[in-house]
Amino acid sequence: MTDVAQAVEDAFRSEWGRVLAAVARWSGDLDLAEEVTAEAFATALRTWGRDGVPDRPGAWLTTAARRHATDRLRRRAVERDKVAAAARLAERVEASPVAEAGRDADPVGDGVADAMTEAWSAATADEDLLGLVFACCHPALPMEGRVALTLRSLTGMTTAQVARAFLVPEATMAQRLVRTKKRIRSTGIAFRTPPPALRRERVSAVLAVLYVLFTEGFDAWAEPVADVPDGAERRALADTAVRLARLVARLLPDEPEAQGLLALVLLQHARRDARVGADGVVRTLEEQDRSLWRRPEIDAALARLDDALARHRPGPYQVQAAIAALHADAPSSSAVDWVEVLGLYDVLVDLTGSPVVRLNRAVALAEVRGADEALAAVDAIGGLGSYHLLPAVRADLLRRAGRHDEAVAEYRRALELVDREGDRRFLARRLAQLAR
Repeated sequence: MTDVAQAVEDAFRSEWGRVLAAVARWSGDLDLAEEVTAEAFATALRTWGRDGVPDRPGAWLTTAARRHATDRLRRRAVERDKVAAAARLAERVEASPVAEAGRDADPVGDGVADAMTEAWSAATADEDLLGLVFACCHPALPMEGRVALTLRSLTGMTTAQVARAFLVPEATMAQRLVRTKKRIRSTGIAFRTPPPALRRERVSAVLAVLYVLFTEGFDAWAEPVADVPDGAERRALADTAVRLARLVARLLPDEPEAQGLLALVLLQHARRDARVGADGVVRTLEEQDRSLWRRPEIDAALARLDDALARHRPGPYQVQAAIAALHADAPSSSAVDWVEVLGLYDVLVDLTGSPVVRLNRAVALAEVRGADEALAAVDAIGGLGSYHLLPAVRADLLRRAGRHDEAVAEYRRALELVDREGDRRFLARRLAQLAR
């Protein structure tokens, strides 16, 4: 790869979302923003080799994309015989600081980077980017559309790449993206940060999208990569989610839940290499080789969590991160402070009311008060009829209570419900151990 190609690739990774966000914000047209952002990067490939890589690639690309957008809008207006409308749109662009800096320069030619270095504002770029994040994750959009659009818009993944990551046909993903963009237009969703009165609700919607994205990728680490269709790409979703969580945490430094989510995904992702054994069977936390856990990532997460908790505005992601931190801090599974874990699950149940959280709490309850009390807690949970971990947890608790025949039946029920190969192998191994 040439130096120029590497520079463009680096800029693509760091600047795609910012450039697209800038165009989307003033134009209100996400399709146009995607098209001209791609065109700006293609232009960079052609011209940076001739003119040199600019000192501020993001500024250069933003100016080029806006000029490309202006040209397209002018052509559209001429075709519709609406020259006046095109002039008004052009004035909006020409009045911006970035466009003013490059007014007399060819945005893809000599001198542009120098002209706009002073005008381009990183703060403005971040504000645009945050507006794009809120738009892509708007609660008026269906969750599957939010996740897909977030990947497409913020990372520059192609429709085909997003489709492979979620194991759906490309045509299906293309239609999903089209429907989501239409919904943005029809509901008038703006590419701007929400007003203070809506901020907490909207931040929660953003974090939910990122955690769904992370979970999709992290789940692929629970079985051998060869057993997962497009396994490497699916695993890479977790890396992408961590990168986006870092971005959102940086853009929202005063939101403790944004910091809590970043701490949570870092703590979970730090265990990725230990999730599956050499036999292809998923390993529980107790069974994992802790020497494979990535300590620098854990340390970074703990520091982030401390900062979030110091703000005294607890939320679900901070509490989940605190639970994960207790496991990460313990030198062995036997050293985990289960009393504190149980207390945190009590807080999490109060915050969420989630039946899955109640199921996880029952596991901690068994460590503190025994399997019988935990079984009673599990049997009081509703709404998890088709969730394979419900019978799997019951089976483990029954095994610990010495009720092996009942445990065997529950493991078999869990095997009927499970759909992931690594989990299936784990349950089959537990069942075989009981059947001996």
